[in-house]
Amino acid sequence: MATKADTQTVERVPFKPNWWARAGWTLAIVYAAYAADILDVSYSRFVQGLGNGAEFIGDMIPANFSRWELLLENLLETIEIAVIASAFGVLFSLPVGLLAARNLMPAWVTWPFRTFIALCRSFHPVIFAILFVKAVGFGPLAGILTLIFASIGFIGKLFAEAIEEISLKPLEALRAAGAPFISVITYAVLPQVLNRFIGFASYQLDANLRNSTMVGIVGAGGIGGTLFAAFQRFDYDFLAAILISIITLVMVSEFISVRIKKVFR
Repeated sequence: MATKADTQTVERVPFKPNWWARAGWTLAIVYAAYAADILDVSYSRFVQGLGNGAEFIGDMIPANFSRWELLLENLLETIEIAVIASAFGVLFSLPVGLLAARNLMPAWVTWPFRTFIALCRSFHPVIFAILFVKAVGFGPLAGILTLIFASIGFIGKLFAEAIEEISLKPLEALRAAGAPFISVITYAVLPQVLNRFIGFASYQLDANLRNSTMVGIVGAGGIGGTLFAAFQRFDYDFLAAILISIITLVMVSEFISVRIKKVFR
């Protein structure tokens, strides 16, 4: 004989609604609409901007490469800034990343270096460039110092995180055998993170090539200063030549970095 409980149909909801999440999304949409209204973001301005953008692109065509010597000189300076900054940034990031790894060092060692990495990541490269231009003057030195700090902030953080993800069994084996700290780093840590570190370094070189064009706008050397000057003079055809040169430079750098990664795999 069936009981009353057996005959009752119990309604089950497989996916219960999350009212807190819905309320959060609703508040986010409302705030986005409010912020768009305050910042004067409108469809009419967007449509007007499309017309202005088309006119601007029309002024850039065809690109003017008649001043190719100036263009080449600035591109070479940009490459030199990026290569020097990447080399020193990678060199300084090695000890910083090692000392910031919490599975290798005690807390009283890791926290100062993690704080230093955070400071290097706290500001945009343009902010660092302005500070260094004020400190050492206009020119490539300010750009190099800017990108060194940017490289330490990026590679140091990723290198420390890569070390924290390694297997500790080789470290324990070497320590049990009485190996010194340098041997532990050389034979147990670096082999596990070498490929990733090469990838970090090649990516940072690409980033420094792009950033070196940007920091030049504030006087830190490179082709960015020439780009900004061409924009101020309404020299849009030469501006197009500069942009094409920068794109070509980044594409060549990407090709070289891919080849380097294949060699070390």
